[in-house]
Amino acid sequence: MKMINAIIKPFKLDDVREALSEIGVQGITVTEVKGFGRQKGHTELYRGAEYVVDFLPKLKVEVVVNDSALEQTIEAISKAANTGKIGDGKIFVSAIEQSIRIRTGETGDDAI
Repeated sequence: MKMINAIIKPFKLDDVREALSEIGVQGITVTEVKGFGRQKGHTELYRGAEYVVDFLPKLKVEVVVNDSALEQTIEAISKAANTGKIGDGKIFVSAIEQSIRIRTGETGDDAI
């Protein structure tokens, strides 16, 4: 099993969710996060005063999938989250040693 952590632009969430549903991914976790990469923040104007926004709002989408669905899931997220502009985000993949469904006690692939 693999965990995919995708950092995406907030307005792309519905596209990503739909793309994952189409390929059969059943569950995702979404967290509002802030950060910066190559964008390094930006300058905004508020009531005539200019200020720097260091951390940009993003969403972190977490998905756990079987090894066999990994590439298809990465491709779905990449296509759905892509705008072609800086700040589209990143995808990180890590190994999951074990998963357990609390309600039923199922383990491994059955738990996801």
